[in-house]
Amino acid sequence: MKKTNYHVLGVMSGTSLDGVDVAECFFEISEEKKWSFKIGASETIEYPTIWKKTLQEAVHYSEEKLTDLNENYTDYLSQIISAFISKHKTTAIDAVCSHGHTILHEPEKGVTLQIGNLPKLATLINEKVVCDFRVQDVKLGGEGAPLVPIGDKLLFPEYEYCLNLGGFANCSFHKNGNRVAYDICAVNIVLNLYAEKLGQPYDDGGKMAASGEINEQLLNQLNHLNFYNEKPPKSLGLEWVQAYIFPILEASGETSRNILRTYVEHITIQLARQFSEGKKVLITGGGVYNSFLIERLQAIRNVEIIIPSEELIENKEALIFGLLGVLKLRNEINCLASVTGAKRDHSSGMVFNI
Repeated sequence: MKKTNYHVLGVMSGTSLDGVDVAECFFEISEEKKWSFKIGASETIEYPTIWKKTLQEAVHYSEEKLTDLNENYTDYLSQIISAFISKHKTTAIDAVCSHGHTILHEPEKGVTLQIGNLPKLATLINEKVVCDFRVQDVKLGGEGAPLVPIGDKLLFPEYEYCLNLGGFANCSFHKNGNRVAYDICAVNIVLNLYAEKLGQPYDDGGKMAASGEINEQLLNQLNHLNFYNEKPPKSLGLEWVQAYIFPILEASGETSRNILRTYVEHITIQLARQFSEGKKVLITGGGVYNSFLIERLQAIRNVEIIIPSEELIENKEALIFGLLGVLKLRNEINCLASVTGAKRDHSSGMVFNI
C-alpha cells in the first residue's frame, strides 16, 4: 500500500538567478487519485554577487572547471538547505526534491547539466534527496524541459492555461487529450540584465520599460526569430539567448530604456500568440510583478488572467519539483512525452539515500 501523505522540501534555482527557492510542501492523494497540496515555510535565498557572477559565466567553463563548480555548488546548496531545516525546525521529511541549477541545456546535442545534484548532497544535509530530473529525458530523446506541466496537470486542472514567467516564459495546456507545454521566449533573463545596466536588479513593476519607446525595427527583428515558428516540443536555454537575443539588442544601438520597452512588447506579442480568447490563464513566476507586462498582455489578448496568492507565485516551481520528487518515490510518471518529445512517459530523477 503506497503512502497517501508526503512532507518534502522543494528546491529550485532558476535561470533568472533570483536565488534559491526552498518550500516546505505537504501533498495528499485521495482515493480518487486527486492530488492536493499545502505550502508550509518558504524562503528565497538570494545569491551573493560572487555566486551570481559565477553562475552567469559558467556556460563558458571547461569540463574540468565545471566539475569543480558542481562540487562547490553542491556544498553551497547543502548549506542553504541545512540552514532552512534548522531555522524552521523542519522534521520528518520524506525527501528533499531539488532541481539544482541549469548551466548547460542543449538537448539537440544530448546535453543538459544541472549542478548541485551530486550524491554527497544527501550526506551533507542528512536527508534523502531526489534530484537531477532532466538527464533521463534527454537520454530518451526529449528536450528535458519543461518539467512543470505534470504539476500543472495534477495540481491546477481548473485552468485552461498555466503560464510561468521566470527567466523564460513557458506555458502548458491540454490539447487533444494530451498535456502540451513548451518554452515561449526569454523573459527575466533579458529584462533583468537591462535593468542592471540602469542601476537596478530588476525593473520594478515595469516602470522603466513603460517610460521607454518601442523601436519598431528591433521589435520586428525579434519577432522573426526562427524559434517562434518551430513546433513543440521545444525549449530554450541561456545559450540561445546569448547566440540570438543579446546580439540583436546590442547591435540596435538603442538605450537600455528603449530596449526594455521594445522587449516587453516582444514578450507580450509572443505570449498572446499562445492563448485562445476568453480562456483562463493562471500566471505565476517573478514576471507577474511586472504589472506593465501584464497590462500589455491583457491589451493584446482578451483572456481571463488569474494571478494567485503571493505564496503560490513565489513557490510554484519549488512546489512542483517537490511533487516530481514524490512521484519519483512512488515510481510514477513525472515526465510527459507529449511535452518533452521523449520516446515515452517516464519516472525521472535520481534518488540518493543518506
